[in-house]
Amino acid sequence: MLENVAHVTLEQIPTEVWKLKTDGYRFVTMTCCDQGDAHDILYHFDKNYQLKHLRIRLPKGTALPSVSAIFFAALIVENEMQDLLGVTVSGMAIDFKGRFMLAEGAPVAPLNKSVPGIGIEVQPKVAVTAEGTVKS
Repeated sequence: MLENVAHVTLEQIPTEVWKLKTDGYRFVTMTCCDQGDAHDILYHFDKNYQLKHLRIRLPKGTALPSVSAIFFAALIVENEMQDLLGVTVSGMAIDFKGRFMLAEGAPVAPLNKSVPGIGIEVQPKVAVTAEGTVKS
């Protein structure tokens, strides 16, 4: 386990983020990975070129508390996660309600594994021989 990654609970997120801010850390970004039944979310912070990370495994359907009241810039990534992955973020300083990155009529949460895709069909791999015939 990495020494600079702390696992947190939902209830600990605002407190731990506030502690990092008062300790002089700056918010860098957040990373969200869809694991099928849950999202792994990492918060990334920097102080004097040293990174610290907070990590939470968020079950799908559970609201993530916003940290945009602590670090305003977080609202950008929080809105992206909401739009693209379907993560519900509660209490954002500015909530674009699913229209930060997606236009009206766009697929809902296109990167969410549990939501049907955007209609892209995978074509079978084929090879063309020297004679011009196709083999599957």
